[in-house]
Amino acid sequence: MSLKTFHIIFITASCLLAFGFGVWMLKAYRSPEGETSDLIYGLLSLAAGVCLIFYARYFLKKLKKEPYL
Repeated sequence: MSLKTFHIIFITASCLLAFGFGVWMLKAYRSPEGETSDLIYGLLSLAAGVCLIFYARYFLKKLKKEPYL
């Protein structure tokens, strides 16, 4: 597996983890025991997921001519 392929898989997994954690924290905030920190963590995590999407697009454009294997 090439470094490019590993990087794409790692970015995808990180993005899914960030969005999953963000949704989890927003659900925790909406519960009766929700705290302000849950909202902050949720929003920051969703923002990190969006940033990872932009980074993935940048990375793919930069290494367009490199093979995947």
